[in-house]
Amino acid sequence: MKSVLKPCLLAMAATCALGLSAAHAADLAAIQQSGTLRVAVANEIPYGYMDLNGEAKGAGPDVIKHIAQALGIKKIAWTTTNFGSLIPGLQADRYDVVAAEMAILPQRCKQVIYSEPNSSYGEGLLVAKGNPKNIHDFESFATSGNKVAIMAGADQLEMMQALKVPAAQIVTLSNNADAISTVSTGRADAYAATSLTVGELAAKGKGKVEAAHDFKDPVVDGQPVRSWGGFAFAQDSKNLRDAVNQELAKFKKTDDWKKILHGYGFSEEDTTQSFSRSTEQLCAG
Repeated sequence: MKSVLKPCLLAMAATCALGLSAAHAADLAAIQQSGTLRVAVANEIPYGYMDLNGEAKGAGPDVIKHIAQALGIKKIAWTTTNFGSLIPGLQADRYDVVAAEMAILPQRCKQVIYSEPNSSYGEGLLVAKGNPKNIHDFESFATSGNKVAIMAGADQLEMMQALKVPAAQIVTLSNNADAISTVSTGRADAYAATSLTVGELAAKGKGKVEAAHDFKDPVVDGQPVRSWGGFAFAQDSKNLRDAVNQELAKFKKTDDWKKILHGYGFSEEDTTQSFSRSTEQLCAG
């Protein structure tokens, strides 16, 4: 009897351990009981990053801090990783939430679940000082022969593909920090990113790079491109996502929410536009 029961008990213990691990990612009550919410960012200013003092900052982190407090969660354990590793990390249960203002896109909705939008933002181009190649839009890369750099995993890749930009003219970077040297040394003629990211990089470029002036928003399938960023969760974390949605809806009615986004450079148009599309609409395409 003992020889039969022991393997069974061990198997049950292993199952329970796995269940507890999965519960941490999927169950709000378990997270509240543990007192810790695991949150990932991609070190991308102004969306989600760690400052020089090791404090999480950005539109995503500042809002999720408020939401965690409202949900009775006392501590946040922060993880920084490359943008392209955010979704795989969620799927591998390395963290509970991604607070990187990741654009809500149909292909991503098949991999993770999203909150309602927390932000909205447009596009931009980082170019060398003086814009020697006279680049002002995404569309021109399809025919000009100029090279454009993008960050691995970023939605600008889908935009370039939709605009028929040849793959040979696309340079992939692992993070935003490499964009300044890539553009200033001519490895790529421009770096495509959101307007806020481009502005931050231009400010850090020590005069070697700048944001392309008179930039024209890309038009894909007849529609000007604008992104809506939200918090991302693993597929089995619906009750956590729903709880975050409830608190986010309340917080977005306050001036404090606007102050957070405006403080990171989002415009009044950006905050207004964040209400214009639902996650259901964005996931449907």
